Amino acid sequence: MFLGEFRHSLDEKSRITLPAKFRPELMLGVVMTAGIDHYALIYPSAEFELLAQKVNQLPLTGRDAATLRRLLFVNATDAVPDKQGRVIVPELLRQYAGINGEVVIVGVGKFIEMWSPEEWQRARQQIEEHAAQESVWAKLGI
Repeated sequence: MFLGEFRHSLDEKSRITLPAKFRPELMLGVVMTAGIDHYALIYPSAEFELLAQKVNQLPLTGRDAATLRRLLFVNATDAVPDKQGRVIVPELLRQYAGINGEVVIVGVGKFIEMWSPEEWQRARQQIEEHAAQESVWAKLGI
């Protein structure tokens, strides 16, 4: 399980070093793709395969399903981290997420999110405001 928040920087070859505590689950391969709110997602390859199976079972005629398919698959790239735990972040994903130098890496359970620091700061503020509403927890039965 991926937990926590980390700050790393892209190197001159557009590689990100994955947090050391995440590497055991990622060294067999990852899939990087676009997230909904202008961040990049990093999945262990096996976990992305499970997600892909679910997405591929969605109806072909639904607009939401088509949008999700396109967002996930068109922007996806697979990679195997090198011995130092680095992967190249493709230019398309860097542009989409606004990642230039510093990167915020956030563990969110089964996958990782990669944010520009500015977008993460905005998202984190919205998360904290939304989480403070009791109705959010009630809807989840928590």
